[in-house]
Amino acid sequence: MRPRSIARTTALTVAALALALTAACSGGSSEDGDGSGGASGGDVSQEVIAPEGPGEPARTLTPEEAQEQAAEGTEPNAADFTFMRMMPVHHQQALDMTALAAEHAQDEAVRRIAARVAAAQGPEIDVMDAWVTRNAGTGADDGSGGDDGHGGHGAEGHGDMPGMASEEELAALAAARGAEFDALFLDLMIAHHEGAVTMATELLTSGNAGDVAQLATDMMADQSVEIDRMRGLG
Repeated sequence: MRPRSIARTTALTVAALALALTAACSGGSSEDGDGSGGASGGDVSQEVIAPEGPGEPARTLTPEEAQEQAAEGTEPNAADFTFMRMMPVHHQQALDMTALAAEHAQDEAVRRIAARVAAAQGPEIDVMDAWVTRNAGTGADDGSGGDDGHGGHGAEGHGDMPGMASEEELAALAAARGAEFDALFLDLMIAHHEGAVTMATELLTSGNAGDVAQLATDMMADQSVEIDRMRGLG
């Protein structure tokens, strides 16, 4: 789901809920005896103004149409499931690299960057794992694109994800120390973040679930900022 679609869906949802609340609050007014609240038996039509894109005229919908449209475009599709299963594997490699930085980095700024990455991506893994647990086996889920099926996040078989470091590169990072470590860590983590941004961008063009799109958008923003910071240290 693209950001514009998310905004439209949110607006329609809010409008539909507002109409439902209004109807609930006014529904009993005709019982007060004067009939002023329920003209012609309560058969009063209500309309929802549905926003469109920039430069496009708004549409008028009935409450029922607004509720139907608010529900559309929220069911996870195959792209959503793939992203939410693959990105934890991607994140886990970043956590492995930040653990090495805590031991071997020389520059305090590199240590701080590594700590920020770990603080952000660890909780995101938990969020994505919980999402998969809630939605597994429903709708468009075919069970593919995930980990080993037992809650692990091993990188085996996932080297084709953009930005993933090779086993040789990880071995070189583990063996490096001091300034050599710092330089290699920044190179690998910048490439890793750029790969995550690519994956998030692809999700936004092909996914369908609003909560997944929001997570991907947040990741893009956070990791783009971190890329700039790391480039400034290189």
